[in-house]
Amino acid sequence: MPCRRLKEYLDREKVKYEVCRHSRAFTAQEIAARTHTKGHTFAKTIIVLLDGKPAMLVLPASKMVDLENVRLATGAKRAFLAGEHEFKELFPDCEVGAMPPFGNLYGMEVFAAIRLPKDGMISFNSGTHSEVLRMSVKDFEKLVRPKRIKASWEPMVTG
Repeated sequence: MPCRRLKEYLDREKVKYEVCRHSRAFTAQEIAARTHTKGHTFAKTIIVLLDGKPAMLVLPASKMVDLENVRLATGAKRAFLAGEHEFKELFPDCEVGAMPPFGNLYGMEVFAAIRLPKDGMISFNSGTHSEVLRMSVKDFEKLVRPKRIKASWEPMVTG
């Protein structure tokens, strides 16, 4: 079952969602494969420290975070990936590394990659390493209100 905080919030907001169980997996790409989800529609949650303050990044599983892009887009002087020891206590109802992309439920700012889908469905960890939650991007945007930024590395195109 998704973490209680998330489930109660979605139910209270009367949002439609689907829970998909899978064998335990720990990487976003592995989870996307096990749940037959395309990498660009599976949202991975990354915790960063922006000038020492935790913030949440939401990126497609198929993309890698670019901390310089994040720093520039957020106006931070410094941007670092947070270690598990720096954020695990912020998510007491979740397994470490399986946080849902709902930083608003945990008092943190949420930044979503511009490469994350803007419509259709999105899938993400629901607080455990064995369940994924799937819902509409429209509902996710309405509930979380992430700031869209360029957060991933993109190859330069020449010519």
